[in-house]
Amino acid sequence: MNTAADTLESLMTSWGGETLVLRRDKPTGAWLIVALYSTRANGSGGGTRMRVYPDLSAAVRDAQRLAEGMAAKFAICRMAFGGGKAVIALPSGFAEHERPALLRRYGELVQSLSGRFVTAPDVGTAPADMDIIAETGAPYILARTEATGGVGDSSGPTAVGVLAGIQATCAVVFGDASLSGRRILVQGAGSVGGRLLELLAEAGAEPLFSDVNPEAIARYRDQAGYTFVDPNAIYDADCDIFAPCALGAVLNAATIPHLRCQAVAGAANNQLATPDDANRLRERGILYAPDYVINLGGAMGLVGLERLGWTRAEANQRVATAVAEALGEVYALADREHSNTFAAAQRIVEQRLHEETPAP
Repeated sequence: MNTAADTLESLMTSWGGETLVLRRDKPTGAWLIVALYSTRANGSGGGTRMRVYPDLSAAVRDAQRLAEGMAAKFAICRMAFGGGKAVIALPSGFAEHERPALLRRYGELVQSLSGRFVTAPDVGTAPADMDIIAETGAPYILARTEATGGVGDSSGPTAVGVLAGIQATCAVVFGDASLSGRRILVQGAGSVGGRLLELLAEAGAEPLFSDVNPEAIARYRDQAGYTFVDPNAIYDADCDIFAPCALGAVLNAATIPHLRCQAVAGAANNQLATPDDANRLRERGILYAPDYVINLGGAMGLVGLERLGWTRAEANQRVATAVAEALGEVYALADREHSNTFAAAQRIVEQRLHEETPAP
């Protein structure tokens, strides 16, 4: 009979990354997990996710998959950073007043890694949390609030990159990168999805969106006037491009047969439930923009702004160019080799991860 320990051991031994750090926070019962897939020339970078998981194995697997995705993002855009990710797995019933002390103890863990891991916000954390983590984890904490010298969240560059990716995808599918009149359905109108809706409208598209948050619905349906799609009907909604911008695993054996779009191009991480889902999309004639390619703007832009001295305008321009060029390479390779786009992207990433001297 398999036990939780057996499952955890198999996750740790089968993973292809460099380092996995697990630490139990005794005062709260939370687990602090740092997964370093690759460190390369300048250490590894990735966000800190904070949420309740079904069990420790699920939290570890999430950290591992996200770290692999971060490594792929930096590799695909030729930045000399490795990929990492941190997960703070909260116990059920976590008391919010314990949050600041927990974050400071987590900052000590980041500090102990001596620059092998640099972190920023992810699901469940925000720039204000980075301010607290930086009290013990500086200088390895990015995206603090502007009041404390940081640049805030990375949703802006991420959305800019996704917009560029949607345009590059339209160029392949429709023969024209213009978004004029294109029906783009955004799943999740959070910080990235909401900004993407605004950029799409500015570009002349017809933005549609779906969300379960009443505040987001009020803002983008009632105030901005964008078409709202009920979450229960989203996979059956007719659109040109479907843009997942919430949590992952939304493209799977159950949802893909329902899709009524020409392409999938969105910001969410780990959109495919399994690698086989890339073939399911290809068999249906739906072009898929691999998530870690189209959403690399947050990581690239944040590093550029805080570590490389880029201005915001320069960051947006570099991100848009990087996403469009990377997707162009992926689509061209997939077409030449008659493969799915996820496999093509993986081939490019593996090649670049083994380059001796990645670009700065």
